[in-house]
Amino acid sequence: MVAPLEGIRVLELTSWMAAPSAAAVLSDLGADVVKVEPLAGDAARGMVRPPRVQVGGETVDASFHFDNRGKKSIAVALDRPEGAALVQKLAADVDVLVINQLPHRQAKYGLDKDSLFKVNRRLVHATLTGYGTTGPEASRPGYDVTAFFGRGGVFASLIEPGGEPPQARPAQGDHTTALSLVIAVLTGLRLRDQTGEPQAVETSLFHSAVWSMASDIVPTLVDHYQPSVRTRRNSLGALANRFPCAEDRWFIFNMPEPYWWARFCAAVERPDLAEDPRLQTPKGRFENMPELVDTLDEMFRTKTIEEWGAIFDANGLIWGPAQRVIDIVDDPQARAAGFFSPIQVTESEAIDTVTVPFKVAGVDINPRGPAPSLGQHTRDVLGGLGLSDDELDRLKANGIIG
Repeated sequence: MVAPLEGIRVLELTSWMAAPSAAAVLSDLGADVVKVEPLAGDAARGMVRPPRVQVGGETVDASFHFDNRGKKSIAVALDRPEGAALVQKLAADVDVLVINQLPHRQAKYGLDKDSLFKVNRRLVHATLTGYGTTGPEASRPGYDVTAFFGRGGVFASLIEPGGEPPQARPAQGDHTTALSLVIAVLTGLRLRDQTGEPQAVETSLFHSAVWSMASDIVPTLVDHYQPSVRTRRNSLGALANRFPCAEDRWFIFNMPEPYWWARFCAAVERPDLAEDPRLQTPKGRFENMPELVDTLDEMFRTKTIEEWGAIFDANGLIWGPAQRVIDIVDDPQARAAGFFSPIQVTESEAIDTVTVPFKVAGVDINPRGPAPSLGQHTRDVLGGLGLSDDELDRLKANGIIG
């Protein structure tokens, strides 16, 4: 089966989750990805909760496998001149460089676009940062919690009056931003092939968050009005809300007014609500929202989410469960639609991981192997530069490679 990026060579100098997961998608698409790690390894190794069971007698770093599947790993001391020179030589003969170092650090190691374009006229130089490569904060470091959720307005838009910012789950902003970088890389490759010129592409956690918040931000660009954060009891629509049911589970309705009200009342067998003169119009339901929410809460708590879901589906209502992670991994729709795919992480054992969120007819877009161990391919990759075994031994003994 065809691999869209077969023959494309990617050099990755990244850490944590955002840029590495972008390079993992490129690997899924068929690219040959070499990940350059410091001698101590990518800081993300072992940072996220491991599965509470062993796989093939080993503790598996499932999250690292997700972000780094299908790659090769070389360990190089970039802060040593010989180490930087080795990486520069590798960068001179690849199609794509993916890097998440700040601009001044790229220049320090000779890995900025201006330096590399002098030696590689077919390079797509792809940068992922917290806040962008221009402007007064181009050198500000950022993680998704600070640059995406915080600076990008996501947290503040979720805080109900008197509430506190929620706790971000690991790498949500990172993995969202990664897809932006993948799009940028594919665009850069297309432009390179059209123009014959090297290309510089970039994205940032901050910009990706602003994109995700655009439905709020775009009107505010015009009227400079801060959107309100609505609680359940002052929701604009009675059926655009979330409700609790038995066993402390929740579900979400999203049914625009006024079409759905009578249909909803019939579905849940509440003619009294349909006939209540205070609730005959969307305005009336909005004005009586606190009492209405209390009434609906009391009703919904009498059945489980499975029982209510069967009723909603039988009547064509638009709803969704507030699923827990444990529910998602066994979700029959997710399974049937190919959301998960196995990675062979030991000689005898495989684990499931999450696939990229798009499909192309007739194309195999799946993990092409596990994440590499630290420095697993150092000698093979650097040997391709013409270095002898004796020279590689010397570099290792001197702490240049690992």
